[in-house]
Amino acid sequence: MNLNKIYRVAFLGAVASLFGCTAKDDFPGLEYAPNMYHSVAYEPLKQIKDKEAGMWVNSSEYEVGEYYSSNPNNPHEMNMREPVPNTVRRGKYLPYRIPKDSLELASRILKNPLDSTAEVIAEGKRLYGIFCSHCHGTNGLEPGPVGEKYAGVPSYQSPALKNMTQGHIFHVLSRGKGRMPSHASQLSIEERWEIARYVQVLQNQ
Repeated sequence: MNLNKIYRVAFLGAVASLFGCTAKDDFPGLEYAPNMYHSVAYEPLKQIKDKEAGMWVNSSEYEVGEYYSSNPNNPHEMNMREPVPNTVRRGKYLPYRIPKDSLELASRILKNPLDSTAEVIAEGKRLYGIFCSHCHGTNGLEPGPVGEKYAGVPSYQSPALKNMTQGHIFHVLSRGKGRMPSHASQLSIEERWEIARYVQVLQNQ
């Protein structure tokens, strides 16, 4: 058998194989890796326990309907479960998405979710002493040791800063401004809002 005959036989075999997989009449056809196409989807906010649901469109090897979406491996076939004990939750705040160049927008629309309570002010003062006082000074009026070395740190009671909104302060803490870098990697969203409350105290002292 020469090479051309081998190619012809291989080609005809491939065509026959493809046509042999085609669905026809009562034959549903053949699929490569049907579990990839017809896997059971465990939707967290929807649960169908009826194993016959969608049986008429089932084309996989599972003995349940295509619409069945409950997890038989969990108690009560639940899809959603409680977090594993001792895991660390993400937090109650959504990630901050306003970009750096949108300071005016942040100043206008952001509102501090924390009330100006004694506890919030005390924690804001503590965090300010760790992360801010080296540049802005302990009282926000005179610069700290870093601010003395690198001149240009304004007072919180200066005309430019005295009327800063809570949103403005939070955005600068989150994104940075000028020579001041972002503090988002050191401070959580709640901690940044606590510092904003304390800076408000320094603005009005």
